[in-house]
Amino acid sequence: MASVKEFSVEEKLSSLVTLQKIDSKLDEIQILKGELPMEVKDLEDEIEGLHARQTRVEEEINGIQEFIEQKKEAIKEAQALIKKYEKQSENVKNNREFEAINKEIEMQQLEEKLCEKHIKDATEEIAEKAKQLDFAKKAVNTKETNLNAKKAELEKIIKETEKEEKHYNDIASDARSHVDERLITSYDRIRKNFRNGLAVVPVERDSCGGCFHAIPPQKQSEIKLRKKIMVCENCGRILVDADLNDSVVIK
Repeated sequence: MASVKEFSVEEKLSSLVTLQKIDSKLDEIQILKGELPMEVKDLEDEIEGLHARQTRVEEEINGIQEFIEQKKEAIKEAQALIKKYEKQSENVKNNREFEAINKEIEMQQLEEKLCEKHIKDATEEIAEKAKQLDFAKKAVNTKETNLNAKKAELEKIIKETEKEEKHYNDIASDARSHVDERLITSYDRIRKNFRNGLAVVPVERDSCGGCFHAIPPQKQSEIKLRKKIMVCENCGRILVDADLNDSVVIK
């Protein structure tokens, strides 16, 4: 079984400083991208929603048009029945039959007027839906134009930084392999706690390089010995001496 190499505290601290400087470089790349990835995702979601709305409105218009056609057929049927009853009225034998036929004619005339009203209301509804559809289509066009511009801008940044980002990720992986898992977990947790992503900071002017809390001389002496992991009592960041911090240069 291959032996696992044990790293000294100083080696671990050096790797943590390296990792912090690499992660800061990667953070700079993310800042360069800004909110573009989120803006692209939001625009894609909005366009998807607008397409769904457009489809829904189109389906509603189709349903209303089918309804209008049904009412037109109902008018034709009513008109045909009116003609039929009018012809029958010519051969009635008594007032009772005449009144019954007249009643049927009146009912069909009422049905015809009702269908015409339904058609009028439905036609007005289609006009309103057409406005909604036109608005949705224009909104989609505007959003898609904006999306294409954002994507082009993001792709340009990605292309310009891709090689650099890959390089930093590769050396970050190597730096992580020189630090035990528990310490890496702490490092990642501390980074998430601060907006600037600084988990490892040097002692500068007798103070923590992260929160500027004063570091006692005795603790500074221990930090310079690099014999154990020291943290700021105020902010919890990992502290290193300025010489070690300056000795690590990321190309």
